[in-house]
Amino acid sequence: MTKPKGETVENRKKFKMPDTWIIVFAMVVIAAILSWIVPAGAYDYKQVDINGTVRNIAIDGSYHVIDKADTKPTGFLGLFSALYTGCVEAGSTIFMILCCCASFRIMVRTGAIHAGISSILKKLGNKGMILAVVLMIVFGICGSMFGMLSELFGFYPLMVGLGVALGYDPIFGFAILCLGDYIGFTAGTLNPYNVAVSQGIAEVPIYSNQPYRWFSFAVLIGISILYLVRYGIKVKKDPTISPVYGRKCIHSFSDGDLDEYKMDWRAVLVLLDMFISIAVLMVGLMKFGWSNTQLCGLFIIMSITAALICGWNGQKYVDEFVEGLKGMIWGALIAGLSRAILVVMNNAQITDTIIHALAELLKKAPASISAQLILFVQTIINLPISSATGQAAVTMPIMAPLADALNVTRDTACLAFQFGDGLTNLLWPTSNIVIVCGLADIPYQKWVKWFLPLFFILLIAQMFLVGGAVALGL
Repeated sequence: MTKPKGETVENRKKFKMPDTWIIVFAMVVIAAILSWIVPAGAYDYKQVDINGTVRNIAIDGSYHVIDKADTKPTGFLGLFSALYTGCVEAGSTIFMILCCCASFRIMVRTGAIHAGISSILKKLGNKGMILAVVLMIVFGICGSMFGMLSELFGFYPLMVGLGVALGYDPIFGFAILCLGDYIGFTAGTLNPYNVAVSQGIAEVPIYSNQPYRWFSFAVLIGISILYLVRYGIKVKKDPTISPVYGRKCIHSFSDGDLDEYKMDWRAVLVLLDMFISIAVLMVGLMKFGWSNTQLCGLFIIMSITAALICGWNGQKYVDEFVEGLKGMIWGALIAGLSRAILVVMNNAQITDTIIHALAELLKKAPASISAQLILFVQTIINLPISSATGQAAVTMPIMAPLADALNVTRDTACLAFQFGDGLTNLLWPTSNIVIVCGLADIPYQKWVKWFLPLFFILLIAQMFLVGGAVALGL
């Protein structure tokens, strides 16, 4: 067959990643189909004090089947009703995204962030890449040692703006923080969530095998840095390779924009207001158990203070705040749509059934690859249970004795758990990645397109690290 005149390989239509709504809705449809096929079942749970916190822990061997008549599989109307229920259940998260983005739009519109980044760039000269690497390591340590995730939400708009100002693109700046923080969390060393909780449930010494955990951190963060540096070099030479090329991000600005702003006393006070607010937020979340309620209130106070410093009247503040909301409504509702997946699975009571089935498969696995299969199972389970402590509470009481039977140490099972839980936080739409993409104004589907090759590289690295732990008998 002859090719149509003028057709070339270059002008053929390339595959285009579907919009986030289409991807997530397809997953809701799959969950709805499974709600009719997968048998309903549940574990019994007991309350146990783990490192000073009472948690509901699954009881190993207590799984039992539930009659389908006692559950609610999702029908046609229920499929679309679940979208509403998901948004209601995720209301706190949705409002947090909208509130944070609108508040940081105010901060950007004051010009203080432009002035601050302009000052940094003048001092750095051509050392922007070095700054990116250093910041990525710092954020990685924050995630690895302290389990800081939501504590760093306020930095996302800043890092996106910095990435663009350094001559790269919004994804570069976003990845400095997102990759650094979440990969650090994945390779937890002294992390009080995925490390301490899983080890406490598995009844192994808390924070054991630190040298190997730090080695794992160095390997995973090192791979991520190399991937980002390589991308940065390429996108600086050819901006069109960026997945977000041609898309205006609300947090980005060009070098020309920076030249218009000077670091005057108003800019200094606005930046001081912002950093004090972020510092107060970090203390509140870590020491006083703050939630989205206090986070939103603090950011609104921060933005009002900045507006007053700049002499804005009430109408100007409201106009800018509303503009910030308009740009983020579509992205914020993704959090609710993602929640619909869990609504469907919980109504049908199939989550524990899936966990039980995967555990049963592990019992029949060859001993030589059993540790890697534990990693694979935990990776899958993180889709319906994205909370590190929640996943540990459900899976580790089952995985710990199972690891004994498979001749894998319980500490290696904990390592496989934190790897499986952590890495997919950057991929599964039921995790925080949709939240931070919303905060940074990065479309989730664009992030997936950029991150997917790195995901598989890191997954392979994790398999080798788990294999190394088995070989060393850790």
